[in-house]
Amino acid sequence: MKFNKLIPELSITNFRNSLNFYTRILGFRIEYQREESNFAYLSFQGSQIMIDQGNDEEDSPWFTGKLEYPRGRGIHFQFEVDKIQPILDKLNKNNFSIKVEPKEYWFRKENELIGMKGFLVMDPDGYLLMFNEDIGTKPL
Repeated sequence: MKFNKLIPELSITNFRNSLNFYTRILGFRIEYQREESNFAYLSFQGSQIMIDQGNDEEDSPWFTGKLEYPRGRGIHFQFEVDKIQPILDKLNKNNFSIKVEPKEYWFRKENELIGMKGFLVMDPDGYLLMFNEDIGTKPL
């Protein structure tokens, strides 16, 4: 496995719940884990993240403020996937609420529009996740 240049590490509150959410529901793969440390390195269709249930001590150098729900305020993690529907099906089957239902987005890149269809969901700690599939390009 080749490591990405940027790999977010999410501080979580319940390792088992988060590992279940990311692996069994969303379909992430465990690349490696340290169960004794409540840590896992996960991948999904080319994306990589780490989840870690460390201590939430306010004097820890890893935290910039008090950790409370929803975590990750002001940031969302965007994952490009082959198809969003299988993920939506698993979320619905497991009664996870979708924050923003699937819709098309078109963004200008120089002289063309790049299209994606995506949705937003929050993980058990409130981190905002966006899953997108490519729907092509079109001229301006």
